Amino acid sequence: MKKSMMLLLATILLLVLAACGNDAGEKNEGSEDSSSSKNEKIEIGMLKLTSSAPLFIALEKGFFEEEGLDASATWFDAAQPISVATAGGDVQVGATGITASLYNMVAGGEKLVIVADKGREEKGYSSSAVLVPDDSSVETIADLKGKKIGITQTGSTYHYMAGRLLEEHGLTTDDVELVPLNSIPGLMETLESKQVDAILLNEPNVSRVVEEGYGKVIAEVGDEIEYQTSGIFFSEKFAGNKDAATKFLKAYAKATAYYYDAVLNQVDGEIVPGENYDEVIKIIAEYTDQEEELIKKGLPYMDRDGKLLDSDIQTQIDWYAKENLIDGSIDASEIVDTSLLEEALK
Repeated sequence: MKKSMMLLLATILLLVLAACGNDAGEKNEGSEDSSSSKNEKIEIGMLKLTSSAPLFIALEKGFFEEEGLDASATWFDAAQPISVATAGGDVQVGATGITASLYNMVAGGEKLVIVADKGREEKGYSSSAVLVPDDSSVETIADLKGKKIGITQTGSTYHYMAGRLLEEHGLTTDDVELVPLNSIPGLMETLESKQVDAILLNEPNVSRVVEEGYGKVIAEVGDEIEYQTSGIFFSEKFAGNKDAATKFLKAYAKATAYYYDAVLNQVDGEIVPGENYDEVIKIIAEYTDQEEELIKKGLPYMDRDGKLLDSDIQTQIDWYAKENLIDGSIDASEIVDTSLLEEALK
């Protein structure tokens, strides 16, 4: 009897200990879930371009982690797939050029929002330019009437810049022949071989062409027009997650300030390298797989706080619609949301 009682008590004790163990396990599991939920995973679709510099900085310096976000890059080879992936929710954030194809997606019912700056043309900063062969007699944009102008693709940022610049000088796209060449190397090759009379090109490629001696600049785009060339996009679902979206933009704005102070600060009209200049150049070079000396030749302008030139979005939409490059009417308010960044900057 005594032996039976001892066995029963032992059995009860084991059951109690097992139950305690299960409770502890459940609590630990719950605490792990709670911890991981603070580090929300965010995929950023982007290209290996210098204009993605603030994103590179935020990733490298841990700015996203400071906000409790687990952000990582998803690399793409072209701009359009990034917009598609963002609208479809395959990535939460997209970072690329603002093109006619993006506006057509919105006109077709796809949902995404442009929330911040990722590069623009600004007076006094070298970014994109019009180049002609070094021995060309063309000296101004007005001289391009009847000439061939190389662009990347129809409906691209290069198409838009060419059209707007022509209009600033009393011409239209009907006064020239626009030649889509599909790539930056293609633009450079056709200028060197003089198959076109002019091209639109970005830095650091502008500096490369001039240094190699086969092209000269006749106009800097930023000196002619203000233009929001690219942006940060959010998927509709991510934009609706106000907490995570605001945290992302808080980290991004910290990175744009870091970038601006390092490489864009001007004194008496001249850019003066900041305290973190060498570090930022190194980060950009590592993420873009380019030489540091090449990176230094052309660093795109960005607003220090990452603020979008939102007034320009409607200007772009109206121009693309006029050129029959957008199927349908869009109001900029359908695609722009600056309130999230404003909240982050508080």
